[in-house]
Amino acid sequence: MVAYATILNIYLQNEQMPFEAKVNPEQLISSLRDLYGNKITSAHIKAYCAQNDVGYQTVTKYLKPYKKGVGKWNLTVKEKLEANFNSPAVIPPTEQNLIPDVDPNFVKFGNFNDVKKIIQSKQFYPCFITGLSGNGKTLGVEQACAQLKREVVRVNITIETDEDDLIGGFRLVNGSTVWHNGPVIEALERGAILLLDEIDLASNKILCLQSILEGNGVFLKKIGRFVKPSRGFNVFATANTKGKGSDDGRFIGTNVLNEAFLERFPVTFEQEYPSVSIENKILKQSGLEDENFCKRLVDWADIIRKTFNDGGIDELISTRRLVHIANAFKIFGSKEKAIEVCVNRFDEETKQSFMELYDKVDADVNFNPDEEEVSNQELLDQINS
Repeated sequence: MVAYATILNIYLQNEQMPFEAKVNPEQLISSLRDLYGNKITSAHIKAYCAQNDVGYQTVTKYLKPYKKGVGKWNLTVKEKLEANFNSPAVIPPTEQNLIPDVDPNFVKFGNFNDVKKIIQSKQFYPCFITGLSGNGKTLGVEQACAQLKREVVRVNITIETDEDDLIGGFRLVNGSTVWHNGPVIEALERGAILLLDEIDLASNKILCLQSILEGNGVFLKKIGRFVKPSRGFNVFATANTKGKGSDDGRFIGTNVLNEAFLERFPVTFEQEYPSVSIENKILKQSGLEDENFCKRLVDWADIIRKTFNDGGIDELISTRRLVHIANAFKIFGSKEKAIEVCVNRFDEETKQSFMELYDKVDADVNFNPDEEEVSNQELLDQINS
């Protein structure tokens, strides 16, 4: 009787705690799909567990990657996620046109021909372009690509730019986490020109590009995929400094870049402001029809730049600023107003100095008409007296 009672007790315990057979995840998913399709609920799982003597918690543990919500699973989610690993971005690249528009008013100058030759060669030859602000560094690269019908991926670098911004990372898309390629990977795979604008604003996080600047591609460690550069891929970087920081404090926020990083750029182009004749042509091409005004603006800017180079002043007028003035003149129809609103960005002392200098360059301009009226009235009073 004792032996029988013992056997009975063991049997009853086994009935209360049934033994679970080892579950094969692939067979489990396959069986669930065959029975209930791709979209299943907790009711389906409970029914499956009752039929196969498997615990509910065990099944749901294996279904975790497929969960869509409370009591809902989609057995295609994982497959879609894996497919997205191979997708360059949320928007397929074939639907994007990354060739810049040709600017009919663009005037080539400086290093444009050299930049164009490098891009045209389709050789991997990273270039660093340095120069003061507003002198066409970025525009030159973009227009060279436009003329050659080459795609360009432009990235505006800041102190906050990191590997996730450049290489890529996981993004939430329609409730699912998918891999999204960054601009660097887009350029690599498309054989496009990667334009790193204002590179001297970057932190040491930019060092994630080391292997890419060597032409070796990059390993995406988060998804275990290696990306090789396609033919034609190249890197251009623009900066106001040479990556050594700004000693005079003119370009606040620029950083000293890692020497090993800078050494990976074979050539450095120094971009100067265009000559007087070229700059005059640029203003005419921008739509400024008053030839006299064009000449006066260019002469004015040239005097200011020479004074700046001699250390006489801390500010200057860029080519971009001259184009701003030309556009403002087309809007307001007044030389005085066009110049004034465009030099308002400078401190008051510099602004007044620039306006007074233009007053001397162009006799037709008067920035203080009220003072002139007073002077005329005084002259009349003197005559009458």
